[in-house]
Amino acid sequence: MPRDLAHESDASALASGAAERGPFVAPPPRRPTQDPAVVRIALTIAAVGVIGLLIVLPLANVFFEAFRKGLGGYVQALVGNADTRHAIFLTLTVAPVAVALNTVFGVAAAWVVARFRFPGRTLFLSLVDLPFSVSPVVAGLVFVLLFGMHGAFGPWLRGHGIEVMFAWPGLVLATAFVTFPFVARELLPVLESVGSEEELAAVSLGANGWQMFWRVTLPNIRWGLLYGIVLCNARAMGEFGAVYVVSGHISGRTDTMPLRIEKLVQEYDTPAAFALASLLTLLGLVTLAAKAYLEGRVRRQRASADLERTT
Repeated sequence: MPRDLAHESDASALASGAAERGPFVAPPPRRPTQDPAVVRIALTIAAVGVIGLLIVLPLANVFFEAFRKGLGGYVQALVGNADTRHAIFLTLTVAPVAVALNTVFGVAAAWVVARFRFPGRTLFLSLVDLPFSVSPVVAGLVFVLLFGMHGAFGPWLRGHGIEVMFAWPGLVLATAFVTFPFVARELLPVLESVGSEEELAAVSLGANGWQMFWRVTLPNIRWGLLYGIVLCNARAMGEFGAVYVVSGHISGRTDTMPLRIEKLVQEYDTPAAFALASLLTLLGLVTLAAKAYLEGRVRRQRASADLERTT
């Protein structure tokens, strides 16, 4: 049989076989495997139970104990004691100063790391993250060894009448050290995702450094900056370990809100301790709400920046 006739016969045989089998139907897609319903329900109940036991129940107990004597007793516990009033005032003055210092440093550090490649960049980032790995108590002890009466700079400070330890400056230093990385670490990914194209364009059009920062850089990083400030402030308000070491725990002078709560518990003044604790808890809840809002804005800003860079 000629070769062409053989190919034609083979093709006709395949066609007739396919016609007998019917049209080709693709197999249905395989569904992703799922855990049994019992497992999913059990894990959900366990997670909710742990959150309720470790978070919701203690928070509810704080407010219950704080308002046990009614609203009048709650207000009296907060403003009726001079030492408690001073602790609230001291916290509301130390934390903003520490946050302001870390905001200035955080913006500068994040901009340098995001825009430049230099020897020691990895070491610099490690030093920025150092407060995350060092115990706050150790940090407070370091400040005592540096600025205390018998520390490295203590005699010189004492000779010039400058009081750092067991005073307001020491509280600011300790709080600033503990909250050191927050702003820089939140701004770094934002600056890297935004890129430097707009800044280079502004400079090429004649803008100086300040004009570029205020009109180009700051609008691009504003949500990430606010997010870092919120986290930094929350940590500053609740700092205990480092402040405990450098403050001297002097009632009416160097007690912040966390230190005052600890002292009230030792004095068995439970209603006042819970009232002050509820105030810190309210600050934490407000911070959580602001964090959730700003986190969404930062996420959308990064996604928009990534989309613009790809297009």
